[in-house]
Amino acid sequence: MEQIVKELFELQDKEYQAFHTKLIPNIPPERIIGVRTPVLRKYAKEVGKRKEAKVFLSELPHYYYEENNLHGFLLSILYKEPEELLDRLDEFLPYVDNWATCDTMSPKAFKKNLPLVYERVKRWLKSEHIYAVRFGIVTLLGYFLDEAFEPEMLQLVAEVKSEDYYVKMAAAWYFSMALVKQYDAAIPYIREKKLAPWTHNKAIQKAIESYRIPKETKDYLRSLKIKTR
Repeated sequence: MEQIVKELFELQDKEYQAFHTKLIPNIPPERIIGVRTPVLRKYAKEVGKRKEAKVFLSELPHYYYEENNLHGFLLSILYKEPEELLDRLDEFLPYVDNWATCDTMSPKAFKKNLPLVYERVKRWLKSEHIYAVRFGIVTLLGYFLDEAFEPEMLQLVAEVKSEDYYVKMAAAWYFSMALVKQYDAAIPYIREKKLAPWTHNKAIQKAIESYRIPKETKDYLRSLKIKTR
């Protein structure tokens, strides 16, 4: 919507735009306005009160990076029940085109029905859309590594086959946090080298960076690294 784009440009921080374009190299600089995330979240709350908010959500694809982030924030604001939120996410995820937009979506409504969310996650992990897959992995990381954890979830992530950097990084991030929170269940995947070498080594690297893993465990993890050329 032209009015929303106009207002986004009024929130522009050009120094931030120059900095942020380096973090999302696959998005052309002309598609990044340069609105800081806290400012955009505040703006989303204002837009969420307007009757045209749902009209904006229906106008896919968006052009600007901030429009996509705004879309993600509005989904959480406008849809408080998991069932409808998940359906709206299914409409949006094929248009997500970068890791940052993907990772800013962390809907509180998911906590109302984690079993339902988990069933949808299993579909996302098999999606042909890169960032739907990444979103599925990040959702498992954010909501299913504590009380809702099931060992089978590790296998689901291990079975994801992708050469995309952002999917592989999400899988490594997931396993690094699984080593922190669910060590006994996760360590066989590392010890038995069930992950692709890059993901395996990156998971170990990120786990070793955690202050929550004791030194002796870090030393053991280092010994499990796969030597690559």
